[in-house]
Amino acid sequence: MTSEITLFVNPTAGRGRGAHAAQPAARALRDAGFSVRTVLGADAEDALRRAREAVASGTGALIAVGGDGMVSLALQALAGTRTPLGVVAVGTGNDFARSLGLPVRAPSAAGRLAAELLKGGVGRDIDLGRVGDRWFGTVLAAGFDSRVNDRGNRMRLPVGRFKYDLAMIAELAAFRPVPFRLGLDDGTEREIAATLVAVGNGTSYGGGMRICADARMDDGLFDVTVVGECSRTTLIKVFPRVYRGTHLDHPAVTVHRVRSITLDAPGITGYADGEPLGPLPLTATCVPGALRVLAPPSP
Repeated sequence: MTSEITLFVNPTAGRGRGAHAAQPAARALRDAGFSVRTVLGADAEDALRRAREAVASGTGALIAVGGDGMVSLALQALAGTRTPLGVVAVGTGNDFARSLGLPVRAPSAAGRLAAELLKGGVGRDIDLGRVGDRWFGTVLAAGFDSRVNDRGNRMRLPVGRFKYDLAMIAELAAFRPVPFRLGLDDGTEREIAATLVAVGNGTSYGGGMRICADARMDDGLFDVTVVGECSRTTLIKVFPRVYRGTHLDHPAVTVHRVRSITLDAPGITGYADGEPLGPLPLTATCVPGALRVLAPPSP
C-alpha cells in the first residue's frame, strides 16, 4: 500500500467546518507516517474528476472531509475499486459515518482512526446501492421526505437544518398519501397508498433519523421501510420515534428485505444520500461488497 493518502475536502461543509477539519485530520495522518495531499474542486464535477484521478494514480486511500454530500461524490470515484474510503464527518447530517460507527465532528479522532486502520490493514467491505450509474451508501428516499427535500432546496432562507424543519412543517400542511407501485425482486408488484418509501443500505438519513433501523451494510440486501397511508395526526405522533428506530413496530409500517426494487409514483423525486436522483420510476440494486471502508468491524 502506498503511503500517500488523499484528503477529499469540501471546504463549505457544515458552514465552513470542512475547511477547518482538514488540518487536524491531515496532522493525525502525517503523525502516523503518511504523506497527505489535498484535493479540492471548483465545483462538484471538477472535484469528482480530481478524485477519480487520485484513485487511478494509486492513492492509498481517499478520505472524504465533509458531510454526506462529499461522501456521495467519493462513492462515485471509489465504487468497484479496492481503494478504501475514509470519512472525516463534519457535515450537517453525517449519516454515512453514523451507520459505520465512525467519529462525528471530531476530525482529529477520525484522522487517527483512519491512520490506525490503514497501518493495521484493517477495514470493511460494505454494500452500496446503485441506481443507473449513481451509487449510494445510506438511504434512497421517496415520498413525504423527498418532498421536504424538494421544498427545502427551493428555499433560500434560512440556512442549515432549520430550513428543512420549516419545509417539513409546510409539507405537513399539504400532506396527502401518494399512490406507489413497488416492484420487488421476487417478481411481485404491490400498489399501495404510502406516506413514504425508504430504501436503506444504511440505517439513517436526515441527521440520525433511523428510518431503516435494522439495515446492515454488509448483508447484500436493502431494508425497505414503507410507511403506509396514515393521518397527519398519526404522522406527527409517530415521527419522533424515527430517531430511536421504534417506529418499525407501528401498524402503518412494513419492512421488505430485497436485493433490488423499482419505485414508481406520480410527481415524486428520489433522493439518495440527500442528493437528488431524479423523478420516479427508479430501480435500485444492492451491490454486495462494492466498497472498502476504513471503519471498525461490524458488531
